[in-house]
Amino acid sequence: MLDQIHLLAAVTVLGVLEQAYFFLQVIYARRTFGISPPKTSGPPEFERIFRAQVNSSEYFPIFLALLWQAGLFFHQGLAAALGLLYLYARYCYFTGYRASSSERLTPIYTSTGVLWILIAASALGILHFFLSHYVGLNVLQLLTA
Repeated sequence: MLDQIHLLAAVTVLGVLEQAYFFLQVIYARRTFGISPPKTSGPPEFERIFRAQVNSSEYFPIFLALLWQAGLFFHQGLAAALGLLYLYARYCYFTGYRASSSERLTPIYTSTGVLWILIAASALGILHFFLSHYVGLNVLQLLTA
């Protein structure tokens, strides 16, 4: 079983480490700009770092759910590769947003596109499972015949 999920687990750990890095960047920015919790406003430089971290955190559960669904029901390797692309796009989003709010746009579009691909892979994989398990229709055999 572990050989069927090891890539997904590795991408998950990388994602958690990335989230930790984003959290640490907010802590560092709070110290740099003298912003004590629970305040979330301050200079634009701080607010961009804070928003980048919060936005990334909001999407992380969605990413994890789709990563694992696509990996379990569609293809682990493809899901893991898409997961790495998503994490890289999120890192570019964070660093871009930290520099300027306009530099976040291309990476956010990229990461959103990856999520849509993961949604499609998840849906196709789950549909294939339901069709083969409950209806007895193996779509893959039909396509290769």
